[in-house]
Amino acid sequence: MPSYLTPGVYIEEVPSGSGSLSAGATAIAAFVGFTEKAPADDPTDPDGLKPRLVTNWAQFEGLYGGFVPGAMLPHSVYGWFLNGGSVCYIVRVPNSRPSEEPGQLELPAADRAIGSVFGFESIGPADGIAVGVESGESLPAADEDSDPIPTFDIAVLKNGKIVESYDGLTLTGTNNVATALEASELVKLAVKVDVTPDLDLTLAQPKPGLYPIKPAPREAVTVKAANFAGSETQRAGINGLVIADDVTMVLVPDLITAATKEDGSVDLGMWKAVQTAVINHCEAQANRMAVLDAPPGMSVQQIKEWRSDVAMYDSAFAAFYYPWIKVSNPAPTNGDDEILVPPSGHIAGLWARVDDSRGVWKAPANEILRGALDVELPITKAEQGLLNPIGINCIRPFGTRGIRVWGGRTLSSDSDWRYINVRRLFNMIEQAIMDGTQWAVFEPNDQKLWEGVKRTVGAFLRGLWRDGALFGATADQAFFVKCDAETNPPESIDEGKLVVEVGIAPVKPAEFVIFRISQLKDSSG
Repeated sequence: MPSYLTPGVYIEEVPSGSGSLSAGATAIAAFVGFTEKAPADDPTDPDGLKPRLVTNWAQFEGLYGGFVPGAMLPHSVYGWFLNGGSVCYIVRVPNSRPSEEPGQLELPAADRAIGSVFGFESIGPADGIAVGVESGESLPAADEDSDPIPTFDIAVLKNGKIVESYDGLTLTGTNNVATALEASELVKLAVKVDVTPDLDLTLAQPKPGLYPIKPAPREAVTVKAANFAGSETQRAGINGLVIADDVTMVLVPDLITAATKEDGSVDLGMWKAVQTAVINHCEAQANRMAVLDAPPGMSVQQIKEWRSDVAMYDSAFAAFYYPWIKVSNPAPTNGDDEILVPPSGHIAGLWARVDDSRGVWKAPANEILRGALDVELPITKAEQGLLNPIGINCIRPFGTRGIRVWGGRTLSSDSDWRYINVRRLFNMIEQAIMDGTQWAVFEPNDQKLWEGVKRTVGAFLRGLWRDGALFGATADQAFFVKCDAETNPPESIDEGKLVVEVGIAPVKPAEFVIFRISQLKDSSG
């Protein structure tokens, strides 16, 4: 308490006794899979294993490269941004290693008619090695009637830093480039032009610029389920996402790349193992959901049997989508202008779009899937009748209404957690309460604290009810917050506990809209 010793007027700021809650971001995806390259801006993480935040497609291309054969993750990230996603994490799983073979570089002459003037070959792997060329001052010729001898400087760089430099080089004479470069520990040089007396040395000069040596093709490595699961300690893979507290969705689009065998079949055992790891992670964190892809190429009967007999997942923290979708191929190879991709990235973007336009309490279904040109297999109404009850959300074409997501269920057998929007609404509310009531920790556990917590949580839930997130004609029907002597008896207070009971009535989707129509008969006369 302040001491008042001198007469005068004093101003004190008094805390209100309660805070306010706000809902955080509900749509932040995490993509786990393969990329063209690893980010080069973090020397402590040369393989790019740690989760990295990306906010647009251009940033993703700059950090991880673009579309590349053998990687589905770029297609999924592109679909995420296309459908309305804005913030995501990338977790790279290395699927290749640098080749031990040397890299090659053809260095052009100043005159394009001459072509290549030098050939460089790295001594060992070429990753990060580049050659820089600058024009130098001309030297006087030995013969007064001859033209001056042009010179040039060559620098050899490793990861952007100059490690070797050779100045005042010429194609002929005492400071001959071929002789000078023999001292290099990084590159070997071969002169590609015939240095004859009638050669115009000015035209044969190397063209100034910075030229990276092209590495030999990377060597593929076998990726197993454990590589996707990763390590919490090393901050790698799915388990490395523990450091990303704000993630609300987890996707593994490159499961198909790793699970495809040499004969073209899919290792369904690995498929199940990785998806189980994703579900376990989401359940342990309890604030995010797994967006799962069905294995490709399965008929309705096959996917039903696989879901019932093999993928016997039962989790409120996972949603399963079938079938794959066909999209325009941004990097066509062999004339393939269209490509089949797992739908999870596009689906996650749709979740983000619905959260932004309607709210997390709206079921992410009956919505257009942007970028989808077709589906791998059209699903009929009768066929979906077999899949919907076992938690398989179908993607279906509806003619002029477009290709839509036609399911909004989790993989839970508990009817309380049947719908995606209910689980995600609770995730959002629980996270908001946890983050927004930290002020109550170590406060005196008395009636003043109880009332402050009730006001804080009650005001937040009342706002959600007004927005349409909770069911009820009145706020009392939609939720309750109980924090009093009954929930906090003396023995609980003695243990340092503050117990608050919160009940909410979430809105659930109108999954089956039924009109009962009968014939009205004239009863007069």
